[in-house]
Amino acid sequence: MYVCICHVVTERDIRRAVEQGACSMRELRNELKVATQCGRCANCAKSCLNQALAEIGEAQGMAA
Repeated sequence: MYVCICHVVTERDIRRAVEQGACSMRELRNELKVATQCGRCANCAKSCLNQALAEIGEAQGMAA
């Protein structure tokens, strides 16, 4: 699903950024430019970020 139409950012893009180390909205803004133009995507992007962080954290916990 598209999260940021202005910069053509999808949920997968956010997940990929988290997998590569992004862990905050600031880092997503710097890497993907999400929520830097109209700002309507900020809440959805934050939700996607939190979900990806939780899923990756669970996966790492199970691997340990």
